[in-house]
Parts: sequence; structure tokens; C-alpha cells
Amino acid sequence: MNLVPLEKLFTVKYGNQFDLYQLDEDDGYIDFVSRGEKDNGVSSKVKSYKGYEPFQAGLITVALGGSVLASFVQSNNFYTGQNVKVLSPKRDMSLLEKLYYCMVIKHNRFRYSALGREANKTLKDILIPEEMPDEFKAIDIEKLQNLVLDINSEFKRASNMIVK
Repeated sequence: MNLVPLEKLFTVKYGNQFDLYQLDEDDGYIDFVSRGEKDNGVSSKVKSYKGYEPFQAGLITVALGGSVLASFVQSNNFYTGQNVKVLSPKRDMSLLEKLYYCMVIKHNRFRYSALGREANKTLKDILIPEEMPDEFKAIDIEKLQNLVLDINSEFKRASNMIVK
């Protein structure tokens, strides 16, 4: 397996670095991605901000602090909070490939969290596989998504039974 610096496969840049209190929260249409690891890192929905174009759906966000290296493919257009970088693939990548790289990036979390460090300066240098391994290419993404939906439904059903 050939390992390369992350910046060889992705353009790495800071997100908007907005503070949520500066934005109008809404049941609006633009996701606000922070440094958390729940709900794809999306902590709120906001209105458009002073003509700033949101990042496009399909890009990867990576938390540099907080939940260090929490990495997600964003399914909607989004703004970002402080200490979140945005990765744009330098070549065409399928959703499955992007999800694979999110997993690989998260796997490097131990380099930071145990030491209380943030990934601000070093994210671009993390070594990742240049190609997704063949065993991952065989995954049927639709079956995987349906499995996740089924599991989530079971958890919700079980939670409702416990609460009652």
C-alpha cells in the first residue's frame, strides 16, 4: 500500500471560521458544521450570511480541535465554524471513496487527542493510502446506507420502548 500526504489527494483549506452567534439560526437551508462528531458535524441550520457562498455538498469537513479529526462527507451545502478544514478531492471520487478517506483520517485521531494537540498545521501531512483497497471497492453503498437506516430505526424503536 502506497502512502501519500493527504494534500496529494485533496485541496485542504480552512472553512469559513464563522461563529454561530453571528449567524441567524433558522430551520433554514444551510448546514452549519462545527467541531462535533454527531450529526455529520452539523450543529445548526442557518440563513445565508452577507453574500458568502456556502461550500458545496459532497466535500469533506475535518474538525481540527474539539472532536479532533471527526471527518464527514457533507450531504448539503454548508458553512463552517472555527477550526474546521474543508477537503476537495483533486480527482473524481465516489461517495464510497470519500467515506473511506473519512475513516482513514479519523483513524489518525490518536496522534492528537491523547496529547491535547490540534491538527491545524499538520492535517495536510497525514499519510493516507493513495488508492482505496479493493476490498472496500466491493462494498455496495446502497446496501450499506439501507443497513444504517435499518439500524437507526431499530435504535429509535428500542429507545421508545425503554422510555415508555
